[in-house]
Order: sequence, then structure tokens, then C-alpha cells
Amino acid sequence: MSERPLHPVQRRHLEELSGPLGIWQHAHGPLPDESFGYCTDDVARALEVDLLQRHSLGWERVSPSAWRSLAFLADAFDPASGSFRNFRSADGSWLDEVGSEDSQGRAVLALAHAAVQAPEVPMRQAAGSLFLRALPRVGWLTALRAVSSATLACDAALVGGLGGETERTFLRLAGRLRRAFATVDLEGDWPWPEPVLTYENALLPHALIVAGTRLADASLRRAGLVALDWLIRVQTARAGVFSPVGSGWWPRGGTRSRFDQQPIEASAMILACTAAFGATDSERYRRTAQTAYGWFLGDNDVGLPLADVATGGCCDGLSAGRVNRNQGAESTLMWLTALETMRLLRPQGRRAPARRAPAASLIAGELRL
Repeated sequence: MSERPLHPVQRRHLEELSGPLGIWQHAHGPLPDESFGYCTDDVARALEVDLLQRHSLGWERVSPSAWRSLAFLADAFDPASGSFRNFRSADGSWLDEVGSEDSQGRAVLALAHAAVQAPEVPMRQAAGSLFLRALPRVGWLTALRAVSSATLACDAALVGGLGGETERTFLRLAGRLRRAFATVDLEGDWPWPEPVLTYENALLPHALIVAGTRLADASLRRAGLVALDWLIRVQTARAGVFSPVGSGWWPRGGTRSRFDQQPIEASAMILACTAAFGATDSERYRRTAQTAYGWFLGDNDVGLPLADVATGGCCDGLSAGRVNRNQGAESTLMWLTALETMRLLRPQGRRAPARRAPAASLIAGELRL
């Protein structure tokens, strides 16, 4: 299968989805549905997209959006609980007291990346300060995807020189991942720590690979690579296209859901393969990332594109024989993340990482050289 083209950066849909406080959560077709308001998950992802797109567009182009997202995350943080709230109405009022564990992990991941990557010193300082304030509560996360996001966040912060409590939290979170996979039969037919394969699955091996690399822990690294290899195998269709588990999930020993496939699965796979490529220098991970990228452009079980390369929007899912025409925040941000990650991963882009380059240097798909 030939490589899909790397399309120019387009922010038209991203800007149409953006309200005064951040990116709107949902859409009807390409139009934002303001009745659902905002959520911390998507605003955090929007900040990461801005950090990625600055390479192509320049910081001045994305800076207002990045500052708006950072202000949202600062407002989301509740000092009393030490946690981030998640859901926010169109008028700016918060609809929950403590957000989901996933939203905590995504918030600190975006903050860590901003603290290390933002070109402006004030933004790096503000993001780093908020990241450190959130660390105590983050250290007690238990949901595996949240733990994985927070592990990656701590690793990114350590790359940027934030030690002390960051390192202690990293070790605590990496220990949770280690215990989750301790009873997994890596040689068996289900090398996975959960009885059901659900969503954003490649995030777990991504975090394991990064943690194993930072700690020089061969067992952690191997668990991550074995789990990722298994995900690649079971999510590659006979035609060679990426075919992620659908939103009905896949219980062990049960029937696998084929549809509705979600853009977050393709982006998570690209990011995990980027980390695996950095850790192993194996070209097969770069090829798999390319296959997952092609999923957005029509190399999928239905043969229909989800990404609108002219506007930068992305459909919300792939169903049997059709796509979900709504272009909400998560889907759009996953496409934009995938595109910029592949731009950095392609050999004709920035120099590929040297063999055994620290997976810690792979921040949100950015090959920091």
C-alpha cells in the first residue's frame, strides 16, 4: 500500500468549532453544537494540536488559541480538590465538581507538553506551575488510560527538567502499569490486562514503552512492545488496512465489535508506533503508523475517507457502509494530531531518531531531536 500524502495544515474547521472559552465539544455535521458546551478533554487536546502545528504555521498563528486553552485548563483546576473539572456549559459555568480520571490524565499531559515545548517563557512557566499543582492528585489515579496519560505527562516534564515530585509521581504511576501487566501472559492469545478491549487501547503500550525506556527496564519495555504488536495484529484486516475495535468493544472470548470505529484509535496507534519506532528503530512501526494514518483517508474497512483535508475537519466515526458526518472536537483533533505526527515521522521530514533514541523524547508525536 503506497504512502498517503501529507496534506497542508488546515485550521478552518478547528476555528469554526472554537468558542470564546475553547473548542466546542460536539457538532451537527460541520457546525458546532453549542448546547453541549465544552470539556477539558478536548481543550487539552486542542492545546497539543497547537503545539504540533506551530512547526508548520509558526507560533504567532497558533498562540492565541494555545493561550485560550491554557486559560481554560487553569479555570478547570479546583484548588480545593486538586483536580480538574471536565464539563462546562456554553455560559462558562462548570457542570461537575471533579472530572473523570481520563480528563485528569489528558489535562496534565497537555500541560507537560506546553511546559516543555511552548516557545514563550510565560506559557512554559504557567503550564509548568499548573502541572505541578495537579501532581499530588494525579499520583493517585487508578484507571489504566488515565495512568498511562499521566505517565507520559511526567516523562515529558522530566525531559523538560521538572524533577522532584514529578519523578516520584512517575515512579508511582509506572509501578501501577507494571502491576497491571504482571499477571498478563505475554505469550498467550490475550496479552492484555483487561477482560475487554475498549477505547484508546494503544495508549497503554505507548506508556509502557516510554516508562521502560526511561527506567531502562527491559520487562516493562517488552510488555509494551508485545501488547502493541498484538494490537497491530488483531486490528489489521486481511486487506492490510487498519481496522480498530468498534465502539461496542471486544470482550475476551466474545464477539468483536467491528463498527463504529473511532478516530481516537487511529491516532493512539500512530503515537504508540512513533514511540516504538524511537525505542527500536524498527521500520515496521513506522509502516504501521502509515497504515493507521491511511485509515483517515479511506484506507479502511469501508473505503471512505473521514478526514476533510480542505477544512481540517474529521467525521466522528466509521459505520458499516458509511461515515458519521458529524465533525466534533475529538475526531477533528485526532485527525490533526495524526497528520502532524506523520509529518514529523516521515523520513523526508525532520531527521528520524537514532537507534534506541529515548522514547521519552517522543512527545505527542513530536520527534524532539
